[in-house]
This record gives sequence, structure tokens and C-alpha cells, in this order.
Amino acid sequence: MSGNNCTAVTEFIILGLTDDPVLHVILFVMVLCVYVVTLVGNLSIITLIRNSSQLHTPMYLFLSHLAVVDSAYSSSVTPVMLKNFIVEKTIMLFGGCGAQMCSTATFGTAECFLLAVMAYDWYMAICSPLLYSTNMSTRFYTQLLITSYLGSCINGWIFTSCLLTCSFCGPNEINHFFCDYSPLLKLSYSQDNLAEILPAASAGSIMMTTLLIIIISYVYILFSVLKIKSSEGRSKAFSTCTSHLTAVTLFYGTTTFIYVMPKSSYTTDENKVVSVFYIVMIPMLNPLIYSLRNNEVKGALRKLMSRRHPFS
Repeated sequence: MSGNNCTAVTEFIILGLTDDPVLHVILFVMVLCVYVVTLVGNLSIITLIRNSSQLHTPMYLFLSHLAVVDSAYSSSVTPVMLKNFIVEKTIMLFGGCGAQMCSTATFGTAECFLLAVMAYDWYMAICSPLLYSTNMSTRFYTQLLITSYLGSCINGWIFTSCLLTCSFCGPNEINHFFCDYSPLLKLSYSQDNLAEILPAASAGSIMMTTLLIIIISYVYILFSVLKIKSSEGRSKAFSTCTSHLTAVTLFYGTTTFIYVMPKSSYTTDENKVVSVFYIVMIPMLNPLIYSLRNNEVKGALRKLMSRRHPFS
């Protein structure tokens, strides 16, 4: 197809999750409730850590950054998803679609990096508790954060730059509830292998590297915990890591399904359902997981509440 008889696509139509108007009403209420809980839960975690001096340690500061990333990750997709439930046709300009894809790639990558550095932080706290404050200094903590965000931005830039090299002409309906890279690439008539290989290689290498860091950290943690003689000490160490392991399992389990498994092994509808889980549900679950299963967070919350309501 030549450029002379082709009109460039300037906007995309988001088809959403379903065409059923009844399901639209049900899903709108459900997703809206989830989104409100996501924002309230993550903002509460951020506020609690900021106002509780006993939580001003690297492990909880990393958690506050995870809450920021979760809020941004969900907010980059959910408002458009909600709009799709109440309007007849959701249209996004090419620039807006690219911005949404870039933000989801960036914040999704940041989630991977933060889960990895949190695993390393748990390893330092449990395996070298006497040297923890020295090894996990403010400078090193800052370097880990900068590396995480810088790597996330680079991955988002790779996705965006590859998208900008593609040409779109003809079909402009995205069979998804947001501007994901794979559905966008299917609409492109450009035959650019680099646009297919480079983002997949970048995302895959980041996922594998961060997952390897998490696995190695927890292998060392397991050996250290098993050396603890008292059952109370082992139980406390395991409970400390359980919340993080739960978050890791949920996030990597769903993203592996989408980005690692062959595309022929699942349908578009299954892709949508799994995408809802890791973009919409997991940002809501993370603050619940870390607050309900963490005694220090619950203790800090009780202390903060008693300080604000001293006579209750």
C-alpha cells in the first residue's frame, strides 16, 4: 500500500471489554468502586508512611513509592475504561493513545523494579540485620530509586519510539479497553520487525532480570530463616515477607501470562480479563495486602489514629 492512496489514522476507537449494555452498567459500578478503593488505599499508605516516624525506613519508603506507582498505573487506564462503559464510542487521538501506552509501559515497568528492590531490601534486613542501616544507606536507597525510575522511563520510551515509527492506515478500532502496544501493532501496516522485537526484548529482559533478583533474594532469605532456632523468630521473619511474596506472585503471574506465553495460547477476551486484573485489581490489592498482613503498618495506623483522636 502506497502513501498516495492511504489516509493516515489520526484517532483510534477503543472497543472496550464488552458490547452488552447491561454488563456496561454492572462493570461501571464495579470498576468505579475498585478505582475509588485503589486511590483511597494507596493514598492512605502514602500518608501513613509520611506521618509515622517509625516507618521512615527504606522498606516502607519503597512501599510508599509502590503506592504512588500503583495509583498512577491504575489512573492511566481506569478513567478511559469507565468512559467506555457510559458513552457509545470512545475515541482517542493518536497522541493521547501513545501517551496512555507510554504511561502504562513506564508505570508497569516501575512496578517490576520496585518489587525487585523491595525483595533485595528484605534480604538485607533479614540476612544482615546488624549491617542493614550501613548497607541500606540513604545514598544507596536513593540510587536504587533513581535506577528504578530511569529504567522504567527508558522502557516506556522504547515502546513509544517504536510506535511512532509505525504507520497506521485503514482500521482504527482497538480491540481492548486501553491503548496496549500489541493491539496497536496489529493495526499498523508497516512491516518493521524492530517494532515487534525491540519492545518485547526490552520488557522481557526487565521482567526476567527483576524476577531473578527476587528469586535469588528469597533463596537467601529462606536459608537465613531456617537457621533461626526459635519458632517465633521464624514466624515473624516469614510474616514479614508474606505480603511482598503475595504481591509478587499476583503481578508476575498475570504479566507472564500476557507478555511471556505465546499469543496463540490465549484469546483476545482472555487477554482483556487478565489485563483488568494486573492493571485495575492489583493496584487495589497491594495496599490491602501490605496493611492487613503487616503488624508494623497496623501499629503505626493505630498510633496515628490515637494521636488524632486522643479521647476516643
